[in-house]
Amino acid sequence: MKELGDINSATWDFIREHASARVKDLAFKSDKYPDVDFMFALEQIEGRQKAAQKLPYWASVDGIVYPPHISMEQCSSEATARYKASLVSRLLTDLHSMVDLTGGFGVDFSYLAQSFDSATYVEQQAHLCRNAIHNFKCLQLDHTHVVCTDGVEYLRQISPVNLIFLDPARRDNHGARVFSIEDCSPNVLDIEKTLLSKADFVIVKLSPMLDWHDAVRKLKHTIEVHIISVGNECKELLLVMSAKNTKTLEIHCVNDEVDFVYTEAEVVDSSWKKVDMVSYLYEPNSSIMKAGCFDVLSKRFPITAVGKNSHLYVSDSVVEEFPGRKFVIETITTMNKKELRKALVGISKANITVRNFPMDVATLRKRLKIKDGGDVYIFATTNNDGGHILYVTKKLS
Repeated sequence: MKELGDINSATWDFIREHASARVKDLAFKSDKYPDVDFMFALEQIEGRQKAAQKLPYWASVDGIVYPPHISMEQCSSEATARYKASLVSRLLTDLHSMVDLTGGFGVDFSYLAQSFDSATYVEQQAHLCRNAIHNFKCLQLDHTHVVCTDGVEYLRQISPVNLIFLDPARRDNHGARVFSIEDCSPNVLDIEKTLLSKADFVIVKLSPMLDWHDAVRKLKHTIEVHIISVGNECKELLLVMSAKNTKTLEIHCVNDEVDFVYTEAEVVDSSWKKVDMVSYLYEPNSSIMKAGCFDVLSKRFPITAVGKNSHLYVSDSVVEEFPGRKFVIETITTMNKKELRKALVGISKANITVRNFPMDVATLRKRLKIKDGGDVYIFATTNNDGGHILYVTKKLS
């Protein structure tokens, strides 16, 4: 592993001068720049270009060192890191000290650390620690400390702090992805008691693929669940734990600037009713879908579920505050051939979604003879009577 101190000025100059160039084009020009460490330079140019989209603030700071491609793909985005920082500011009144036990590339740490008087980054891989020291200096995080050691060993020896953050590794010894808490490293179940004895609050970042209900059953001191989506794509699952705070469990369904919050006490069995006159259709955002709080939606808003397992809702007047996509219903049709021809007249392209429907999108698209795209959105689902219906809609701006 090359030391940062070994990178010469010619290489850094090359990185700055070619910051926006195509990496594939540069790869064939190494002979023209004999003094440049080309492998390092191309890695940094590619990393900075990816950061411009994912980590715009980091990308604007000169001198940041980026990790290999796969680490850039796996690291937190600026949006999710900022959300964690805002979460901590809400949770804690005392922001004296924090520890990140699984430092990694350091994106989450860099945003969390800004709120604290003292912040410690812990990572057992020496090259990541060296990069972190360099990058935190570039980011002017002068109050931070980098410790190169095993996070669990460090946990056992530290004095109590206000916050512990950890993002357990979700790959096994062979590099395969794992999702359950027990398979991640470190196993939070094994160190839960120690974590809670060492911090006022513990935030654990887990795979968005994980069943959060199961996680909460296992980690019984969880007081908040945060399902975080960006651009309606579920990115992260956070559990907030505390032995000192025993409030009712809150579930936060976050999508960009929208935070839909509910408690377990609000989850009830709703009765589904047939609705004849409807004008608007609603599709919950991805965090709501992950949470599965469909009964809460029916209770919180003047909407009615299309069917018990459809996860689509309708209303006769628009509900602007609904946490998801909103559509104007143009027509509703069954799968009857005559009805379909009438409902789809003039439609050659449409975006198709199926929910609790006996065909997949490709099969239905072939059946309807409609290409993908356009401004028409067709939702295929099953109503409470067991009927298969299509909602032909347009997106509400």
